[in-house]
Amino acid sequence: MAVDRDRVASLTRELLLAIGEDPERPGLKQTPARMADLYAEFFAGLGEDPGAPLAHTISVSHGPAPDTLPSGAVLLRGIRFRSVCEHHLLPFAGHAHIAYLPGEQVVGLGALVKVVEILASRPQVQERLGEQVADAIASHLDAQGVLVVMDAVHGCVTMRGGRQTEASTLTIAARGVYTDPVARAELIALIGAGARSVADPVAQPAEGHDASGTTA
Repeated sequence: MAVDRDRVASLTRELLLAIGEDPERPGLKQTPARMADLYAEFFAGLGEDPGAPLAHTISVSHGPAPDTLPSGAVLLRGIRFRSVCEHHLLPFAGHAHIAYLPGEQVVGLGALVKVVEILASRPQVQERLGEQVADAIASHLDAQGVLVVMDAVHGCVTMRGGRQTEASTLTIAARGVYTDPVARAELIALIGAGARSVADPVAQPAEGHDASGTTA
């Protein structure tokens, strides 16, 4: 179901009146229409199936180039995402890191990004968002394990209440073999190295490690 832009615009006008503003003044006259466009973009995922991007898979043993396919985990780090917290309708944004251990199937990396984008484009809480991403991947691929780590900054923490401007929230969702902390320890270490490089593009790798975060 598409976002009802006319209704969003009408409600935005009412909200401006409710806070004592004049929605007809020049600075606010186009605000209801802008909010309608904004909400249509932010909540577009409500009408989409997060499993759809995972429908096209590649066989590990019978694919076009089986000698190039991974023998271990596939890890995609630093997926930028933004969402809206359902508690106060304030934004939160950050990075998602996804790993899965393939069974017979692998999927294009862009499909993993699309899963995050669809599920993030809804009223959300970060804890549930990570679990939903993990569930979508685990239920549509024959993965032996799935790990989803999300690191985000929340407007409801940084801009209201305690106003903790430096605070970020880290969540972990695991399925299959990665429910074992020992099994996922290497991936967590690699994700940590990737998170540092995303935050600081000019950061140098630590001594004894190459740029991918693995021991040299």
